[in-house]
Amino acid sequence: MNSFVDLLVPVAVVAVAFVLLLGLINMLRGGSPNRSQQLMRLRILLQLLAIIIIMGVIWWRAA
Repeated sequence: MNSFVDLLVPVAVVAVAFVLLLGLINMLRGGSPNRSQQLMRLRILLQLLAIIIIMGVIWWRAA
């Protein structure tokens, strides 16, 4: 179980970074503004989830 918890934080951070890069690529290529908005909303959601996961891991290790 501990290795699963240790894997959650890097996966969450990589997911946020991946969506951020997709948004940057879309913007630099002059892609659809609607697509940029969708990616921004997804990035914000993933950041929220990443913060929740990080705080949960901190709580888990403190217990």
